[in-house]
Amino acid sequence: MVRDAYYYVLPLGAAAILIGWLTSPGWALPVVLLAFFLLWFFRDPERAIPHAPGALVSPADGKVTHMSETVEGDFPCHRISIFLSVFDVHVNRSPIGGVIREVRYKQGKFGNAMGAASAEENEQNIVRVEGEGQTVVFKQIAGLLARRIVFTKRVNDRVERGERVGMIKFGSRVDVFIPTSSTLRVKVGDKVKGGSSVLAYLDSEPQLVAPGAARRRQGAI
Repeated sequence: MVRDAYYYVLPLGAAAILIGWLTSPGWALPVVLLAFFLLWFFRDPERAIPHAPGALVSPADGKVTHMSETVEGDFPCHRISIFLSVFDVHVNRSPIGGVIREVRYKQGKFGNAMGAASAEENEQNIVRVEGEGQTVVFKQIAGLLARRIVFTKRVNDRVERGERVGMIKFGSRVDVFIPTSSTLRVKVGDKVKGGSSVLAYLDSEPQLVAPGAARRRQGAI
């Protein structure tokens, strides 16, 4: 379980006790149920991390809702969008092993994370990781219910493939930008698990993706 759960569950537990003491246990039941839901929401299961060379794993649990060719900075790349509902595990993981070269927080709206405009307009955290001869960018994007993005690493920190790096609270989206030379292993509609589902295999030849505003090119995968 993610430690943040205690910040929500302990006050709710105290409120339930107080309500039950002042009124009756029945009135405290909705608060108790909410506390149990939050305990479940903040679950953090262990995952089997693939060790195959070049494997790029999903940074989040959820459903692949969009795949396209785009340009991130000045480099062509694949974009894979993963939508997290309130029922998914919300812990985020590094898609590759390497060194975090950039962390950039961008304030914005809290629109529907399923919408195409959310990738540019919504509040988000942009992370660039260099490793395995490649550079990968992923974005933690807030949604209608997601009001806080958590990222626990800093620039120049070393991360392992599938390592926990943060979370987005209460529904959100994660976009991953990977070199076009990669071999994709997922399609729109697939359910993926953070740290264990392979999204693609990176090519052995280095190909860097610089951070920046993504500009969609014609043609979708």
